[in-house]
Amino acid sequence: MVLSGELVLGLHTLMTLLSPPEAGAIKADHMGSYGPAFYQSYDGSGQFTYDFDGEQLFSVDLKKREAVWRLPEFGNFAYFDPQSGLASIRMIKAHLDVLVERSNRTRAANVPPRVTVLPKSHVELGQPNVLICVVENIFPPVINITWLRNGQTITEGVTQTSFYAQPDHLFQKFHYLPFVPSVDDFYDCKVEHWGLDKPLFKHWEPQVPTLLPDTTETLVCTLGLALGLAGFLVGVTLIITGTCLSSTPR
Repeated sequence: MVLSGELVLGLHTLMTLLSPPEAGAIKADHMGSYGPAFYQSYDGSGQFTYDFDGEQLFSVDLKKREAVWRLPEFGNFAYFDPQSGLASIRMIKAHLDVLVERSNRTRAANVPPRVTVLPKSHVELGQPNVLICVVENIFPPVINITWLRNGQTITEGVTQTSFYAQPDHLFQKFHYLPFVPSVDDFYDCKVEHWGLDKPLFKHWEPQVPTLLPDTTETLVCTLGLALGLAGFLVGVTLIITGTCLSSTPR
């Protein structure tokens, strides 16, 4: 795939991001964004993304120095040289310190993210499924997302996407957890971000229809049988009375 034209927009966002003590593993120094590319000065993280019609096709990871396709099948039909994306990120890195000074090291406004947890398909107990944790309105793009089952951290089988740019220059991210629904298990998507005063837990558990207890079922059956019998007796009485009245001489 060959990208034509220049990158859209200029360097539109540059803020000083100093990690507060309570952020734990969330760390970053500065972040610059140029159209579809962004770079964070902490540990060389950053990515270049390419969108088409509002959907991301691939990203270029700065650490791996390779294109990461949104779906593996896309790579079978198109090609992109990661060096183009890396060049865009290098340009941001080169101007980062200068622009930080020009901004007088103004701290960025942290935006509280929105979190939604939903299953990939209709939930049936005992049938494999996938839980999706959708985190939107992320800024800055520095975040910790963790899955928990019954309060215990899960790492096996967990996958995630890169940061997706939103039209308002915020970001979104998706985390996936394969699971087998059970009435004994519940799940939480834990999100840590500078826009939150404390970690946010989004709870999810299977919605199992409440079954009536045996005693209640027995009572309902008994009442139904009694009403049916009473209706039968009333019907028989009406028939007999009608027959007697019709046979009485006028």
